Amino acid sequence: MKISMLAILIAASSLIAQEREAAPPLGTPKPFAVPAGDTFTLPNGMKVTLAQYGAVPIVSIRADIAFGHANESADQVWLSDLLIELIKEGTTSLTAQQVANEAARMGGQLNFNAGTDSSSAGIEVLSEFTSDAVKLLGEVLQHPKLPPSELERVRSNLLRQLSVQLATPQAQANQVFAATLYPDHPYGRLFPTETQLKQYGMEDVRKFHAANLGAQRTHLYVVGRFDPAVRKTIETAFADWSAGPPIARSPANSVAKPTLVVVDRPGAVQSTLRIGLPIAVTPADTDYIPLEVTNTLLGGAFTSRITNNIREQKGYTYSPFSQVLARFHTTRWQESADVTTKFTADSIREIFSEVNRLRKDPPDSKELKGIQNLLGGIFVLRNSSNQGIIGQFSFLDLHGLSEDYLKTYVQKVNSVSRADIQRITESYLNPGKMTLVVVGDKAKIEDSLKPYQPKPDR
Repeated sequence: MKISMLAILIAASSLIAQEREAAPPLGTPKPFAVPAGDTFTLPNGMKVTLAQYGAVPIVSIRADIAFGHANESADQVWLSDLLIELIKEGTTSLTAQQVANEAARMGGQLNFNAGTDSSSAGIEVLSEFTSDAVKLLGEVLQHPKLPPSELERVRSNLLRQLSVQLATPQAQANQVFAATLYPDHPYGRLFPTETQLKQYGMEDVRKFHAANLGAQRTHLYVVGRFDPAVRKTIETAFADWSAGPPIARSPANSVAKPTLVVVDRPGAVQSTLRIGLPIAVTPADTDYIPLEVTNTLLGGAFTSRITNNIREQKGYTYSPFSQVLARFHTTRWQESADVTTKFTADSIREIFSEVNRLRKDPPDSKELKGIQNLLGGIFVLRNSSNQGIIGQFSFLDLHGLSEDYLKTYVQKVNSVSRADIQRITESYLNPGKMTLVVVGDKAKIEDSLKPYQPKPDR
């Protein structure tokens, strides 16, 4: 009886394995339909986008403000974070607890984020409370108390976050990688020093607030099921907000040249890799979507070539991934991986090998079609929620794109050819120009990395 059961289990496992190997073909995703919306500008310069979406009586409201780490000077790193944390501490008429209670009454909570090119404050509530939520958000944005009594507590929390992050090899690698690609620009400054963070005072916070927040820098998004009359509520709630400073962004001067930086982490059992370079392609350019398809095929999906090579075939790492990261007027391609120490150089060699292979030979039609279907499906899933729609609208706003970008995205993904993939890789992903950052046990890996040392200019 035991032998029969074992035989059944083995047969079942075999069938499951066969099913996994022969997965059914993916369907072709339909083009994305942008929710019908209405965008207008208040007299003070604040933009508003209203979009009815979905069937569930829930509405998401988010204010994106065009300021963040990109607006910080070298002596202001994380001042955005400090400001956002203090904005959470209530308004001139409501305590932080009262703000939280009011949000909870509507079935939601206020969320704040200090970002790179923009920061945000938002809330998701039941549709019946749309107007109340708009008023609460307006109160928080226009009348923050910024209490000096909370400065040290907030600063202490940020200092703990800083210490925890910088203790990880991933944060260390990100910091060096960004600084190498974007020297002398906020994109290259990810973390402050402890001394720097300790020096910020309330005067610094208030000056930074005055210099960066206001109606002209704000875009309010309302997405979900709501009464169209909320437009009047918005006009009233934000009518008295001063225009404030105009949007100010400075494009980064990036560096694309062969560079190897090794950060010593004695005793590390893994090496953390960051490999990549800035690319002169933005979402407004015709090559951007083909670049996304190329990235997904190369290293941006679980089925991608680099992942299959160094994870599935060789077992050097567990979860490598590559990405195309678009900032204001600059884009970078980046491969990230945590690899077993003894396979550090081997992993780098295989990553470069996959890039070079794609530079020489286009993928076959079946492989490309699978990636296109994957990207199209992910795009549709990404836009299946109120927050997802807001995220897409915000992307359009940052990069100066029209809604046609969203309407034609899947179509453009599916129109990328095999020749396009090879051309994109050959044109933009040159290993000879890539920055390579390795955080690991230097004594164990340094000799193996000598082939990746840039040759001196002659």
